[in-house]
Amino acid sequence: MFNSYKLPLEFDAASLKADLERVLVSDWVAHFNHGYYQGAWKGLALRSTTGRANQMYTPPHENVEAVETPVLARCAYFRQVLATFDCPIHTARLLSLGPGSKILEHTDDFLGGEYGLLRVHIPITTDSAVEFYVNGQKLEMFEGQAWCINFSLPHRITNGSGQDRVHLIVDCRANEWFLELLPSEIKNETMTAWKDDDRIRTGI
Repeated sequence: MFNSYKLPLEFDAASLKADLERVLVSDWVAHFNHGYYQGAWKGLALRSTTGRANQMYTPPHENVEAVETPVLARCAYFRQVLATFDCPIHTARLLSLGPGSKILEHTDDFLGGEYGLLRVHIPITTDSAVEFYVNGQKLEMFEGQAWCINFSLPHRITNGSGQDRVHLIVDCRANEWFLELLPSEIKNETMTAWKDDDRIRTGI
């Protein structure tokens, strides 16, 4: 079972940060999983099934199309980034972890590719003092990179820096386009898990 993979996608860090400046303080909402973190963890939706920016959760099996929220309407580069993903987007969010805050070790169901849902993290603001571990392995992610991460494995994050750590997070319904971004061992693992599922062809 794969831990993580740096996708062959790269985005402009300065443009990501410029769009982050267009997000209002009032747009952010506290993360609903209060038992999973210590400190400040907040987020907002860029695409959601209701079109609301405060919709922080969409059930994995929800097939309603995610649509643009008012926050995304203000952020041209975020729209450009999402347009790069030639696959159905289940949801797209910004998540911010405050200085000194921690996301405690936990697992997330349905995010290991078994049901065609894969999560991509794009760091917007990060720091060398941020510690991100997946299944005991430390990830070194830099601003503008795109990482596909298996969150069905145990993972935890500590922001030891003095700034907010903000990532753009895209939950994708993987299709043939997405699978071609992955190395053969991850692609084959995912395809095996989906061998009886039409979503491998349709991306739905």
